[in-house]
Amino acid sequence: MKRFHTALLATLLAPLLLAGCEKPPMDSTQTGFRGTAMGAVQNPRIVGPVEAAQKLPDPVPAIPSPPVSPLSRDVFKNVQVLGDLPAGEFTRTMLAITAWVAPQEGCAYCHKAGDELSADTLYTKVVARKMIAMTRHINTDWKQHVAASGDAGAGGVTCYTCHRGQPVPARIWFTAPAPRQTGGSTADSNGQNRPAVAAGLTSLGIDPLSPYLLGNERIRAAATTALPVNAPISIQQTEKTFGLMMHMSQSLGVNCTYCHNTRSHAEWAESPPTRTTAFHGINMARDLNVAYMLPLTQVFPANRLGPTGDVAKVSCATCHQGLFKPLKGAPLLKDHPALGAPVAAASDTTSVPSTAVAKVATRPATQR
Repeated sequence: MKRFHTALLATLLAPLLLAGCEKPPMDSTQTGFRGTAMGAVQNPRIVGPVEAAQKLPDPVPAIPSPPVSPLSRDVFKNVQVLGDLPAGEFTRTMLAITAWVAPQEGCAYCHKAGDELSADTLYTKVVARKMIAMTRHINTDWKQHVAASGDAGAGGVTCYTCHRGQPVPARIWFTAPAPRQTGGSTADSNGQNRPAVAAGLTSLGIDPLSPYLLGNERIRAAATTALPVNAPISIQQTEKTFGLMMHMSQSLGVNCTYCHNTRSHAEWAESPPTRTTAFHGINMARDLNVAYMLPLTQVFPANRLGPTGDVAKVSCATCHQGLFKPLKGAPLLKDHPALGAPVAAASDTTSVPSTAVAKVATRPATQR
């Protein structure tokens, strides 16, 4: 009888317990061929707040200028990056950058009060110049990624894509310090079994970004033959790869089938076009970190560096911030084509902190 009462009680409580489980209407989008189980499933409770946060900046009205307007480099002093713009468009671009990056601080964030606007007194101005050149580089040389991420292929990025009205973008990363060794761990354990946010709070290692978005390690998790002997792919390399994939999944708000065919994750011929876009995105992030961020290490003050003394770097999350198309794919360059122009010749005296960086920059592109 007691056993009967226990079973009856469990039967009555089961609906109440299940009622507390979430079962919202799920949005599902087919991303691959029929029958391949390739679909993107999104929870409105999670996606809703992320999409609501994607607010576009107010447009900066154009400044009337004569048909033949002098260039900014002929009007203002020490213009090293946007000197090819007409003076009026240069001023408009400066106003837009202020609104995108430092709306509270205003022009004083980069220009010291009392100094000439041409003076490079503040480190923020030196950094801003490098970032403007980087933005033009992205829009000019990485169209394989940023154009594909935009609305109807328009795409492009501006300072607002990453900054969203903040002097420091919300999604930057620093190299994680080596974890303290405890019982059972070794110096080359890569921090396994210490859940890290960058790796989706898994135990796949505390730094899944440095090997791929700073260095140029191979991204590989499976051998190319069945039952391989002496396979060149180690367990640690596999865990690093999965750590990077977890980061990309969270950064874009998608699952594995957004880029991979479930029949064979490694097969390029059967993968969606989004995998090619992601391939260019990984290479682009590495390029930006090595060519633009690392050279600024000595420019930033100590309080702006990471726990190991490294400079802030970009990742997939820096631009995407939870959506597979940043800012829902808004064509940002439509109103600011000046940031999509080729990088003008400019003197760059910013030094690279070490020869090791130069070695990373000259490595060949990763073959995946």
